[in-house]
Amino acid sequence: MPPLRTVSAPPGGRVRTAEPARSGNRSGRPLRQAGLGWLLLLPSVLVFALFVFWPLGRTVYLSVHGNDIFGAPSAYVGAAHYREMLSAEFGRVLATTALFTLFSVVPAVIGALAVVLLLEARIRGVRVLRTAFALPFAFSVATASVVFAVIYNPAIGVANGLLGAFGIDRVNWLTDPSIALPAVGAATVWMNFGYNILVLSAGVAAIPIEVVEAARLDGATGWRLASRITVPLISPQLFFLVVVSTIHALQSFGQIHILTKGGPDQATTTLVYSIYEKAFAFGSADFGAASAQAVVLLVIMLAITAVQFGILERRVHYR
Repeated sequence: MPPLRTVSAPPGGRVRTAEPARSGNRSGRPLRQAGLGWLLLLPSVLVFALFVFWPLGRTVYLSVHGNDIFGAPSAYVGAAHYREMLSAEFGRVLATTALFTLFSVVPAVIGALAVVLLLEARIRGVRVLRTAFALPFAFSVATASVVFAVIYNPAIGVANGLLGAFGIDRVNWLTDPSIALPAVGAATVWMNFGYNILVLSAGVAAIPIEVVEAARLDGATGWRLASRITVPLISPQLFFLVVVSTIHALQSFGQIHILTKGGPDQATTTLVYSIYEKAFAFGSADFGAASAQAVVLLVIMLAITAVQFGILERRVHYR
């Protein structure tokens, strides 16, 4: 039994009962709790170290080293690979990446928002329409790309068939340098459309019905209800889609590889596809240059995400 500690009574006060003295064993409890916390975090730390930190460190290491014909790192070259990117060719790759991101993100988010707002109208069969618009989410990138390869086929494709019905000449969707990038961007928009519909529909469903009914009682209907009530309340979902869609567009590879393979005349060669060409395509094994471009891509994504959080998040209304 721990010893009792006596407490003297203050003048004119009541005498408090003696209480047991605090044991010194409690000083080791925070250390034990911290150790238990690190033990529980250990599996996650190992996964991150194996699949995130080690590949990132290896990429930075390769970016400052040369390599032999088999891709093994050789001599230290410093910033030579980064200086090679100060060229008109790499500038064109960056411009193509920016345009592809613009073509992919803006129509997908704005179009999904317009469809969700229209689906909120009290019309018959709205559940069937919502399911139909969300259907692209079920397709993989490879499957959707093959479908669009058939749609864009200049001889038997649906796209040229529709143009022919209006008396418009055939278009070489994937072989014309001026049209190929928007065509691949349109395919990417369709691939992301279903996911965007689901996210925004969930945001609209979470809006309290009392808020909507109160706005309608005040005379807010149609566009005014959508712009003053619905859109501000789903701004967190819109912000999430803008950030995630931008990252996905910057990392897009599958649809470009299947539809155009970076062509024609490198019109659809984005930064990710350029990394693939440097490292793997046509028997190439220039892992140093590819790693340097991968580091640049990481910096670009971090910079764009930071700008989005610094500017767009200020307009987000968290309720």
